Amino acid sequence: MAPRILTLANQKGGVGKTTTAINLATALAAIGERVLIVDLDPQGNASTGLGISRQEREISAYDLLVGEARVAEASVMTSVPNVAIVPSTMDLLGVELTIAAQADRAFRLRDSFKRLNELTINGAPVSYILIDCPPSLNLLTVNALVAADAVLVPLQCEFFALEGLSQLLQTIEQIRTTLNPRLSIQGVVMTMFDKRNNLSEQVLQDVRQEMGSLVYDTVIPRNVRLSEAPSYGKPALLYDLKCAGSQAYLRLATEVIRRERHLNAA
Repeated sequence: MAPRILTLANQKGGVGKTTTAINLATALAAIGERVLIVDLDPQGNASTGLGISRQEREISAYDLLVGEARVAEASVMTSVPNVAIVPSTMDLLGVELTIAAQADRAFRLRDSFKRLNELTINGAPVSYILIDCPPSLNLLTVNALVAADAVLVPLQCEFFALEGLSQLLQTIEQIRTTLNPRLSIQGVVMTMFDKRNNLSEQVLQDVRQEMGSLVYDTVIPRNVRLSEAPSYGKPALLYDLKCAGSQAYLRLATEVIRRERHLNAA
């Protein structure tokens, strides 16, 4: 069975994309899935947050996109059981210039997944791919959306949350109608929720009103342990399983799988 490919996208920075990618991957792995993260952000925060040193990034997502490496060659096993990553390097900043003139420039990532069967995690095929996007709607994000089955949108509980969302939804719709007809929205996850803050509650209500059932029931709280974990090269679930942030990501993983089953059955 082909793996499900979920792209985590939002053109705004600092909304919790990478935190969601690495903790959702860890939570999915904890319930038996084998997960590959593709780090498409030149800043490489997902790679750093999973403890992948610069020396371990000889082959990266850049090599995948320019066609110089296969997924199996570019993947590195992380210290998280059942989680591998295609790491990022600053080379990704130049990838647009390298492939911009190519007719297949938007399909590079999707095409690289055709040889995914060469990659196994602990002897079994990959069941989920999570793609962590840069904070912009550039060619890297377009590649991620074209390769995906569904999009997961992290949205910060802040005043301008909905403003950026409409632009992203427009882009998703454009890609669905022109490049990837199977693309759907898996869901919107509200991040950095502060229950002591009336604005957080108001934003949550506004987004639920606007997006309805697309918004996950699980809300990710603003949590110190979530912020600390990457500096130790670990997902929060390994750094402090009992903290509120880790527990929220476990609930989110359950919700994601439930929606996946529903989408697959539809």
